[in-house]
This record gives sequence, structure tokens and C-alpha cells, in this order.
Amino acid sequence: MTRRQRTISLEAEIEGYGLFTGQKVHLRLKPAPPNTGLIFTRVDLGPTATLTASIQSVAKRFQRTTLANSEVVVETAEHLLASLAGLGIDNIYVELNAPELPAGDGSAADYVRLLRQAGIVEQEAERPVMNIMEPVTVQEGNAVITALPGPQDELSLTYHLDYGPTGVVPPQVFSLTLTPDTFVSELAATRTYVLESEVPDLRQRGYGAQASYEDLLVIGPRGPINNTYRFPDEPSRHKMLDLVGDLFLLGCDLKGRIVAMQSGHALNHRFVRRLLEQAAAMGTLVRGAMRQAMDISQIMAVLPHRYPFLLVDRIISLEDDVRAVGIKNVTINEHFFQGHYPGTPIMPGVLIVEAMAQVSGVVLLKKLARSNQIATLISMDKVKLRKSVRPGDQLRIEAEVVRAKARTAEVIARAWVGDQLAAEAKIRFMLVPAEQES
Repeated sequence: MTRRQRTISLEAEIEGYGLFTGQKVHLRLKPAPPNTGLIFTRVDLGPTATLTASIQSVAKRFQRTTLANSEVVVETAEHLLASLAGLGIDNIYVELNAPELPAGDGSAADYVRLLRQAGIVEQEAERPVMNIMEPVTVQEGNAVITALPGPQDELSLTYHLDYGPTGVVPPQVFSLTLTPDTFVSELAATRTYVLESEVPDLRQRGYGAQASYEDLLVIGPRGPINNTYRFPDEPSRHKMLDLVGDLFLLGCDLKGRIVAMQSGHALNHRFVRRLLEQAAAMGTLVRGAMRQAMDISQIMAVLPHRYPFLLVDRIISLEDDVRAVGIKNVTINEHFFQGHYPGTPIMPGVLIVEAMAQVSGVVLLKKLARSNQIATLISMDKVKLRKSVRPGDQLRIEAEVVRAKARTAEVIARAWVGDQLAAEAKIRFMLVPAEQES
């Protein structure tokens, strides 16, 4: 089931301080036409300093969702994203004059109030929908998120929070069917929280300069310090709020069931990428998704590698110059298993890294094609082999461009077996004219 896209009817603005940077910021929200999505403009950097909110724009940051491109950074966007997702607002322009959005009281309540005061209006275009057709799971340690097929007219969420028998926050489970009404009444007012034991480290990092115990939910052994819970299970509800915000980066409505445990922003972002990759692999693309890219014949048309050194079977998603995800199916018929090792077949780590380099080359193809260049490997840093790869495993290789200049490029690549990280490396390439190669 689809619905019409929505925007706001009037401009609205708010001021405050960023939680992490402590900088004062003025934020203005403006209506946007259909199929715009969320576009930020850093007016302090100039009228062309814009950034589109998508999973491809996510930058790694500590305990928050940060969006960035080569020129623009927008820190701590999750509560605004959650408000847009919860209220069903799809298209909006956001102007700000500092790198971080205002934190308010640590919840999404100020954004919800502002958006509702501005008015929400429907537009002619339909909102894309992604139905969860097959289970999808991402996991890191004790943190896990699973998507399951469910009713195709709603999204239900369950969040499990458990710090163990000695945790200062008791185990709690919260479930919700997401609608604008339930978002406003059950999630929007829940606040960012930190444990009292985490405060010294956060202060040392320079975070929370403008925050006090009265306006930030700090939880000690006896509960909130100089504060009170708005809900008995406010921590698990706020974790769900953050997840709803990160799901906005799908660029579509999601229908089905999600069960999460101990997850934070980093795992939420991996989850969004996996959902988009599954949609690409199944051919059920939505606006904002990465496109299905290459089968083996298309790969062989662009990579010079051949047997026994072609180590990519399929590219399941590709955003040119930004990110690619490739597959290497590992079978007992691989030639290297004859000697590595008889009786205990293990894929050589150097070949895992080579497969990562080949997928990295694919992500640079558009740039290379435009300039008639090829990518030659010049260095690898921070190479780590974390898991043995054996016959029957499938390597899922993710390559993401860190920077690409006229003559060099740097890519971060990771190889996964299921949800276990098998290898990772930072790979640097020299881009040279194709005619220089024999």
C-alpha cells in the first residue's frame, strides 16, 4: 500500500545548541517539492553548501548519526530524521548555520512541535514502499537487528534493552506499531541518555559542554540524577526513536516487522544498507536505493582479471564513485585449496584482500571511464584478517570511497561472512592513463 508524499505548508525555525559541539545554531525548515527528500544547506558555508540525507551520506561518528559529503557536515541529525519519519514528512529543505542540529531537551519533541505548527500537506506523488519479503539480520557482538515479513500495511517494531544483571538500567522491552499518533504519544518525548559511568569519558572528549544533569538524562545506580523518567522504559523507547530516525535514510516507507536488541546508530546504518542491498538483489528498487549492478559477464567486461584470479562473482549494488557491494562464492573447487591447505581448506588471506581490491576497482569504474584511466594498487593500510574463510562460505565485500582525487583514490573495504567481519583494509590506488599499461 502506498500513500501520497508530504511536506510542510509553512516555514518554521528554531534555535539551540548542539549536544556534541556545544555550538549555537539557528535552524530553518522550508517546504520542498515532491521527490526532493531531505536536503540540508549549511548557510554559514554558502548557498551551494548542500547535502542530501541518504545512507550514502552517513559518516562515522561516536554515538550519533552524522551526514557528510566532501564539503558539508551535519552532525546529530537523528532526532529530526525520526520526527520526519514518524510524522510521515518526506520532502523538506533544512537550513542551518552551524555543523550540528540543536539538541533541545535530548528528544524529538521540539522538532515534532515545530513541524506540526508548520502544517503537514499532501503532495501529488506517491511515496515509495519497501515490503520486507525475506528475513534480514545484522549483528555485532550482542547487538542484533532482524527484519521479518509481516503485514504489508504497517511497520511494527520491538526493542530489547538489557545491560545484564549488574546494569543500572533494568532489562526492558518496548513494542510499537508506528503511526504518526503513536510516534507522538509514545516516542517523540523520549530523551537521549548516558550512564553516569560514561560521563567522565564524554567530558574528556569535549562533549556536552552546554548540558547539565537537569537537561540531559544521566542514569546512575539509583536511576536518573537530578531528573525523572518520562516513561518507566524511556531508555528502550529512545533507542527505538533513534532506529526510526535512521530508517528515514531508506528513502521509502518500510512495511513488516523489526526486532532489535542492544543496537545503536552504527548497526542501524548497516541494517539500512542491508535492506537496500536485498531490495537491489531482488529487483525491488525504491527511490534512493543503490541500483543492481553487474553479473559475471558485465564484471568481466570491465575488470581485466581472468581465471584463476577473478575473485568477484557478482556486484549486487553499486553507487558509482561512492560504494559497491560484491559477492564471492567460495567453493571447494577453487584452485588454491589444493595447497592451502590439504585436509583443512582455508582461503588465503591475501586472496581475500585481492577480492576486496577488485570490488574497490569496480566502485571507481565510472570515474575511471570518464578519464580513460585504470587503478593500480599502491598501498594497503590497517589490513586485518579476522575470520577464516572456508568452502561453502559466501564473502560479501563492501567497498566505500573515502576520497578520490585526479590521480589517487582511497577506498575502505570490508569482507563479511554472514554478519561476521572476515577482513578489512584501507586501500590506495594510483589512477594512471590506460595507455601506460601494457
